Amino acid sequence: MRVDLKGIHKTFGAVHANDGIDLAVPAGCIQGILGENGAGKSTLMKILSGYQQADRGEILLDEVRAEIRSPYDASRLGVGMLHQDPLDVPPMRVLENFLVGQPGSLFPRRAAARRALLELAAQFGFTIDPEAYVETLTVGERQQLELLRLLWLGARILILDEPTTGISALQKEKLFATLRRLCEQGKTVIFVSHKLDEVEGLCHRVAVLQRGRLVGEAVPPYSTERLVEMMFGKAVSLGRRESLEMGPPALELKDVELEDRRMVVGPVSLQVHAGEVIGLAGMEGSGQQLFLRACAGLVRPVHGRMRVGGLDLTGRGYHTHMRHGIAYLPAARLEEGLIAGLTLAEHFALTGDAKGVFIDRERVNTLGLGRIADYNIRGTPLSPVEALSGGNQQRALLALLKPSLSLILMEHPTRGLDIESVIYIWSKLKERCRQKAAIVFISSDLEEILHYSDRILVFFGGRVSLPLPAEATNVDQLGQLIGGKGWEAVA
Repeated sequence: MRVDLKGIHKTFGAVHANDGIDLAVPAGCIQGILGENGAGKSTLMKILSGYQQADRGEILLDEVRAEIRSPYDASRLGVGMLHQDPLDVPPMRVLENFLVGQPGSLFPRRAAARRALLELAAQFGFTIDPEAYVETLTVGERQQLELLRLLWLGARILILDEPTTGISALQKEKLFATLRRLCEQGKTVIFVSHKLDEVEGLCHRVAVLQRGRLVGEAVPPYSTERLVEMMFGKAVSLGRRESLEMGPPALELKDVELEDRRMVVGPVSLQVHAGEVIGLAGMEGSGQQLFLRACAGLVRPVHGRMRVGGLDLTGRGYHTHMRHGIAYLPAARLEEGLIAGLTLAEHFALTGDAKGVFIDRERVNTLGLGRIADYNIRGTPLSPVEALSGGNQQRALLALLKPSLSLILMEHPTRGLDIESVIYIWSKLKERCRQKAAIVFISSDLEEILHYSDRILVFFGGRVSLPLPAEATNVDQLGQLIGGKGWEAVA
């Protein structure tokens, strides 16, 4: 199905998110959409999928004007979108979420839907229990569920917003193969990503947005340098790896074992030193999230001891860990990290040092302006957090960190960020390391783990490797370990 976007305008207050965008996407094509965070990519796709309405402009599907005023209208016309943050109902089961939006009678055919879910999951190599509650899934597993639901709905235009964040390299290969098959069937795929290698390897054509405007288009063979220059107006480089002098242990684990309903993790013995960065690698659901939450006091070990700054905090709760200088940043930004409906200023007020009974609005706004400038957030102190782009929500989450911390625990700290934002965020995190904070983080981007970590732990089905020096490790070695091979050398 062909898509034509003509003269699309969308403003949010003083921000012109889409400024007269004209874009034609042929049928049977994988169209890449590139742009820095806040460039207007997600806004444009939300307009096409009915989650937002343009102020001006029109949408044509197969050269016929389409009135898309809601996601229902979009679904009826064959348009489906996989969002960067999955739109699901966490208190409901996987199968019930899979059935959302399916046409039919009041009583859906659950057995048929279950079979379809399992068959689709098998095609992608996903492991999803239809009877599990969505709130027990990782962010990556929730993305997988939403993708399967859209495919079952029969979308002829499939929009994917940063779809590879929570899936393994093997699952990504299978996803890309499926997208190519869909295009061979005449369907249209619009692939929004900040990962240049994925766009270059998958897409038949690429459109680049910058500050709400379409600034250029490209077709293979692509020039990475040219795409980066179109995105940012300049060349961007990751720069050299940086290792800092280590201090005393900030976190000490001795024979720690963890357990949930799916697996046992460990035992793990580890010292994390002040100024050190530890990267956690593994497929989603391999135990790294459980491990990180245990370090934050959100999960209690079933065995072993845990010391923070020399103090034994084994079995102590999250608030105790916070009081001892530990911060935890979850992957689910709006569900766990931020509060929808509150402004940036109100978030800074909640996480700041309160003085008196009443909030000093002027002081909070001044603080907000400083944090917004410091973390380059595209918004104002009065911006509701849900109105920010995904990348700016991530920046806001990092801006909420208290000034003095001994240990920072992060799930996917640069998820959905463009390369310039990744470099900027890690420069701020390395400043924390110079102030003797230790960092432990999860990432599905192996290049990020190798570039920014001092040591790496690999997780596979609850097993945890010995710490690997990042400088002496490469992507191929990590990929083998993540897939369960070569463990005799690192266990």
